[in-house]
Amino acid sequence: MRDWLALTDRPALVIGAGGLGGASAVSLAAQGARVVVADVNEENLESVARLGEGRIETIKCDLRDPQRCRDVVDEAAALVGVPQVFLHAVGRNIRRPVLDLTDADWQQLVELNMSTAYWLGQHVGRLMVGAGYGRMVFVSSVSGLLAHAKHAPYAATKGGLNQLVRVMAREWAEHGVTVNAVAPGYIETDLTKDHLDKDGNREALEKLVPAQRLGVPSEVADAVTFLASDRAGFITGQVLYVDGGRVLV
Repeated sequence: MRDWLALTDRPALVIGAGGLGGASAVSLAAQGARVVVADVNEENLESVARLGEGRIETIKCDLRDPQRCRDVVDEAAALVGVPQVFLHAVGRNIRRPVLDLTDADWQQLVELNMSTAYWLGQHVGRLMVGAGYGRMVFVSSVSGLLAHAKHAPYAATKGGLNQLVRVMAREWAEHGVTVNAVAPGYIETDLTKDHLDKDGNREALEKLVPAQRLGVPSEVADAVTFLASDRAGFITGQVLYVDGGRVLV
């Protein structure tokens, strides 16, 4: 189906080599895109490069600085060309009640989950607007809609990310640039495995999902790959929930 998605030889920049970012990078590469993946974790970068079978370049970087974010975009452009596809798939959660959160907890999640999306999105968006074409996808979460206890900074940053996506989509639509978010529900990844495997968490979460199971990274990657393709050219400003129906209940 490579020709149907029209991703062959399209330059793509993926931020985040683990979990959903890594799976999406491999999916894009399998469809023929020329992919650059940026992450601070060298082990994850090496793994995704192996899975990419020669179609994935990597950049090791810490993105908690606006200038470094701009530099990474320029480095990716030098490797494979100005990005026509962009995926932001980094983020983390701190599970604590609001009254137990520290200022550092809050600032850390705002910076990683939302500020990096703004810094990178702004620079990539400027290049895409100039080129008259682009596909931007951001990994959000059902927590951007649902009010989960002990998720305050995560929920706030994902909700803010959804609004950032909508505003960028509104401003750049006339320039041929689409901007969307994919909002996963409960997905089993290396980062979530420990949490899922203790104290009956897996079974409890499965009961909350109408599909009665957890998702896998490839299901999120499939949604990302579609939104990154020409087939999604009239879809912009949307939050696509990949959650087995979780937000319905």
